[in-house]
Amino acid sequence: MTEIRALVAGNWKMNGLTESAAEARALAEFLTQDAVSGCSVLLCPPFTLLAPFASLLEGTGIGLGGQDCHSNRAGANTGDISAEMLKDLGCEYVIVGHSERRAGHGEDDALVRAKAEAAHEAGLKAIVCIGETQDKRQAGQTLDVIQMQLAGSLPDGSGIGNTLVAYEPVWAIGTGLTPSLEDVGEVHSLIRQDLIARFGTEGAGMNILYGGSVKPSNAGALMAVDNVDGALVGGASLKAHEFNGIIDAYR
Repeated sequence: MTEIRALVAGNWKMNGLTESAAEARALAEFLTQDAVSGCSVLLCPPFTLLAPFASLLEGTGIGLGGQDCHSNRAGANTGDISAEMLKDLGCEYVIVGHSERRAGHGEDDALVRAKAEAAHEAGLKAIVCIGETQDKRQAGQTLDVIQMQLAGSLPDGSGIGNTLVAYEPVWAIGTGLTPSLEDVGEVHSLIRQDLIARFGTEGAGMNILYGGSVKPSNAGALMAVDNVDGALVGGASLKAHEFNGIIDAYR
């Protein structure tokens, strides 16, 4: 079996001001005091905090990522951020295809794929998000949705060094609800099978993160499920002690 180093990533979404750097500093202190050997740690703050966080996190072992990028390298795209700009700021990762982008900005699989390709070209690792809505789950279409999004959103050149997949059931994000451990295992197993079928040994080694109301109280059980190689954490990543509580699953 391929050995995969887990990743716990914090997606701050549209939260945080300059004073919020204190939480990142506190997290770095937590990790220094109680070293983590079982996972890597990543923070994805809003664009306005990327530059100060890049300086703050330097030398801490905590990675930095963006929450989105444009599919173009540069151009007349007012208000957008390119993957190259993220790389220039010191980012290593970028989230693409989050359900809030798909639903709120009309992003489809083709656009998500183009953004992932732009990330690859810039030397970033793309965290490609997929997940079903409550309606699709109730209709018994979860696995069909996952396979369709996976096939449409991942570029052909995806592999261990440039791509992670994050399964986030849309109905669980920010609601406090989570699928059963059996349901999480079923979806992650399907994702792994599809990744291996398409990318071979590269697919066997790609991280598959789980996201959707991950918190300290359920992180241990979720992270122990087969083919769950870390977490994409939303609200619980905004407070250092809560995020550290999730990282505890790998201590």
